[in-house]
Amino acid sequence: MTKEELTRLITVDTCLAVREQTGQGFVPVGVSNRHVHLTRKDVEQLFGPGYRLHVRKALSQPGQFACDETVDLVGPRGTIERVRVLGPERKATQIEISLTDAAKLGITPPVRMSGDIAGSPGILLRGKTGNVEAKEGLIVAARHIHISSEQAKIYGLKNGDLVRVRVSGGRALVFEEVAVRCGDGHDLEMHIDFDEANSAGLANGSIVEILY
Repeated sequence: MTKEELTRLITVDTCLAVREQTGQGFVPVGVSNRHVHLTRKDVEQLFGPGYRLHVRKALSQPGQFACDETVDLVGPRGTIERVRVLGPERKATQIEISLTDAAKLGITPPVRMSGDIAGSPGILLRGKTGNVEAKEGLIVAARHIHISSEQAKIYGLKNGDLVRVRVSGGRALVFEEVAVRCGDGHDLEMHIDFDEANSAGLANGSIVEILY
């Protein structure tokens, strides 16, 4: 277990203990940078026939990992290079960026939950051996909280709930309509992008409070 993984485990366990003892619902923050999820077909188009993604490091959510591979996002107004690919492979290619990234690219994507890509704009992905013209899949990820089924029982939450989350400190604010994503493959963490994190002065591992 890495130092980072140990720190996260201790943080989550502490949040759960505080909830059980005081009724307050604290949650650690994970700040998501721009990234890409790829299908098997698109992996091969971008990196070569039979190519397999290489694990760079495990992520906080079970089974998810950052890859060594990166791609360039080519928009009508600009290009963002070396955008990290995340694994494992998916049934549909999805590209998650911030609104700041969108302005640089010259595209206006919708704010959506991961997986909800129908009708979203596409973008050109440039890889090591080829390009992919994604017809759809470009979104700004809606802020959300990952939580396992057991953790959700402790927090009194269920999949699909919308909650408010308070940030304390010098840039205090309340995030409205934070979606709860509960079930297998989830572990306690609130995900926001860099735009949201910067607005509130948050970083990976920061602690915020669910308002009941």
